[in-house]
Amino acid sequence: MFWGLSLSRLSGRVTETAVRALDWVAGRTLPPDHAPAHQRTGRRGEEDAYFHLRRLGYVMVARNFRSARRRGEIDIIGWERDVLCFIEVKTRTTRDVKPAEAAVDRDKQRGLAAVAHEYLRHVAPSCRWRFDVVTVYYEPQSSQPSIELFRNAFPVA
Repeated sequence: MFWGLSLSRLSGRVTETAVRALDWVAGRTLPPDHAPAHQRTGRRGEEDAYFHLRRLGYVMVARNFRSARRRGEIDIIGWERDVLCFIEVKTRTTRDVKPAEAAVDRDKQRGLAAVAHEYLRHVAPSCRWRFDVVTVYYEPQSSQPSIELFRNAFPVA
């Protein structure tokens, strides 16, 4: 088991390194991304959250899941052991206003739950599941993002 876990972590590191290398090459060869800065920051946060969760042992099954029948999206869907996790990622460049996780208010929770129910209808209707929130902060004084995971962040309605 230890050997398999070690290989899994190595595989995750290799994948993360390859993705970062491809991003670096794309940044120097493709036309510039004209998306607003907050969208670029959000995408970067989702990417860092994805790899952080993989290092914690999550097995990812979907990113940016949308349903034709519901508005909104779920940033990441993955298994932590035998629990299917619907993960909302909130990224910020400062802690000055309010905590990033506070942005997952009642309205956001209802929207996430509606999209999660659509996913469950088609994929795994009888499994255990929960909502997690990951916050990612890119602060100027730090070279690495600060990432925090809130497991079971809000009740399933």
